[in-house]
Amino acid sequence: MAAIQRKIINDPVYGFITINHPLIFSIISHPYYQRLRRIKQMAMAQLVYPGAVHTRLHHSLGAYHLMNNAVIELKSKGVDISPEEEVAVKAAILLHDVGHGPYSHALEQVLVPDVHHEQLSLQIMHTLNETFNSELTLAIEIFTDRYYKPFLHQLISGQLDVDRMDYLTRDSFYSGVSEGVIGYDRILKMLVVHDGQLMIEEKGIYSVEKFLVARRQMYWQVYLHKTVLAAEKMLVKILERVRAIYRPGDDALYTQSAVDFFLGEFNGVMNAAALDKFCSLDDHDIIHAIKRWSLHPDKALSLLCHGMLNRQLYKTRIQTAPFEPAYIASQLEQISKRFHISAEESSYLCFTGEATNTLYKTIDEKINILFKDGSVRDISEVDNTLIHQNLSAPVKKNYICLFR
Repeated sequence: MAAIQRKIINDPVYGFITINHPLIFSIISHPYYQRLRRIKQMAMAQLVYPGAVHTRLHHSLGAYHLMNNAVIELKSKGVDISPEEEVAVKAAILLHDVGHGPYSHALEQVLVPDVHHEQLSLQIMHTLNETFNSELTLAIEIFTDRYYKPFLHQLISGQLDVDRMDYLTRDSFYSGVSEGVIGYDRILKMLVVHDGQLMIEEKGIYSVEKFLVARRQMYWQVYLHKTVLAAEKMLVKILERVRAIYRPGDDALYTQSAVDFFLGEFNGVMNAAALDKFCSLDDHDIIHAIKRWSLHPDKALSLLCHGMLNRQLYKTRIQTAPFEPAYIASQLEQISKRFHISAEESSYLCFTGEATNTLYKTIDEKINILFKDGSVRDISEVDNTLIHQNLSAPVKKNYICLFR
């Protein structure tokens, strides 16, 4: 009998992660998955938190590890999870973010308009399923919530999924922001399945509260930090400016990568050829492009690219009330005069927007608490908890970005 192939990966957050199934090996070895090594998990956050340079591959392996632990815990409580389901749910969590493009969420629907990363992840999973002789069929059913055991999908995508547990834990670790630390191990121990749904035991309420509050704090302190926001918006404006001035034959815009295809020829149809081009893209292609575009004669594009390369970012203000139209108009006029550019070009150097963060969505997502008496209540309905209606309301803040 052939020995079972086994590999351990030393992860700085959790220690050793074990890989011991042929399908998992096949996924990790595939070029579409290995591309995740070249995509940063937190996009431009490294410009504020220099340690935040971990990748989508780090996160994917971490979520896989937490899924391992979750399955072990649920099985120990008598939950019926077959060997085939166990492999499938692990494969699904490994591939849940495989559809992310360069710089993850920062450029989502910018480089490839109107296409969400989950759509691309699913399309890539179908492509891999053909390569792997339909071994991913069950994983796809679980990923798309079409399997008859909904708790397996909820482990991948939900208010308490292992995806969120890992990115909060990992992003906190690499950024050094302690507010994001959560008791993921305690939450995993409190997981339970009741009537086919994933729930939390009553004694895990306060660990879940800590998880939800940590998530909000990480959003405002890290993900929506005003300088991180400025860097990501600058990246977006660079791509938008290139698309606006893109003309066939403009050699100064060509990058000799798949970036050219998605800024010029792409017709919105993500067929097999387009998907393969997408899966060749990573952060390095965008940085290479920005270096080339910094030499372009278009003044607005050149300014933005130089600013990105040298960390001369937008000056950003955030406030509760919307900015006055007269104030915005005056800033646009000043920028137009200062850089000798048109009003249309100035709109890339001065603009406003809205940032939103919700702690807990009570309408479309639930965290159900299973009490000792067998009753079930949503966490927002539990007495004396922090999670109630006013914390469930979205927090909106207005920002203005100005190039100085």
